[in-house]
Amino acid sequence: MKPIFARGISNQFRLTLAIVLSVILLVANDRLEPVRQSISSLLSPLQYVANIPGAVLDWSAESIATRNMLAKQNKQLLRQQLLMSERLQRFEHLRQENDRLRALLGSPVHMDSKKMVAEVMEVASDPFRHYVVLNHGARSGVFVGQPVVDAHGVVGQVVEISELTSRVLLISDVTHAIPVRVTRNDVRLVVQGIGELDELELRHVAKSTDLRVGDLLVSSGLGKRFPEGYPVARVMKVERDDGQSYATVTAQPLAALDRIRYLLLIWPDGNQSEQVESVEAEPKADEPKAEETL
Repeated sequence: MKPIFARGISNQFRLTLAIVLSVILLVANDRLEPVRQSISSLLSPLQYVANIPGAVLDWSAESIATRNMLAKQNKQLLRQQLLMSERLQRFEHLRQENDRLRALLGSPVHMDSKKMVAEVMEVASDPFRHYVVLNHGARSGVFVGQPVVDAHGVVGQVVEISELTSRVLLISDVTHAIPVRVTRNDVRLVVQGIGELDELELRHVAKSTDLRVGDLLVSSGLGKRFPEGYPVARVMKVERDDGQSYATVTAQPLAALDRIRYLLLIWPDGNQSEQVESVEAEPKADEPKAEETL
């Protein structure tokens, strides 16, 4: 009769067997690599099949979320379109009224200027210089001193041009200044950059100047560099210290200087491009100059 509790393999034998198998696997590890790759190749289709339910659920959830998001965005865009349409109607009425008043006063009417969309190719890596490089240059009629704006306000002006690119100095640069006026009371000031993308400074402002936090500053048109009426900044802080001769005024630029991608090049005069072309085009040797024909 067999015993009920048969004696099995001893623990020492099991340990020895495990050690021997481990040594064999360590020695034959490199030789087993092709086998592992073959097994992995055979099992890879099963992994794809196992991932199908999860992928289907993810795709369904993403489709539903995308559809809901598009529906919400569509509603918001429709509301914005209605608001903008109403604004355009009011602006058209104001434009016609402005034209009539200018005609009565004998003041020249501001014509629509030429515009061109440009894309930012490079941003200054120097922390002490604020400029960007655009993908339009002299070939497109860009000229030094040309004003540049974005969807919110003035960005800067062109300071260097090449045949295919141009460099724009931002209004936040310490070497850039722009004459502005306050829309509330037409007070004329000068805004200058201080090397910060989100802060500008109004220098030499008398303490008696009627200036409040929240005042909108637009280009005044003085200096004949920036057209009149483009938004530049909004007053953020006004401090009047009795021990100082002038008030300390800081403003925030309206243009998104830290995340600009597309900008708008403006020709203040509609004939500016024709003037640039006429300057760049030299007369041929057999053609008389303008002075010679007089």
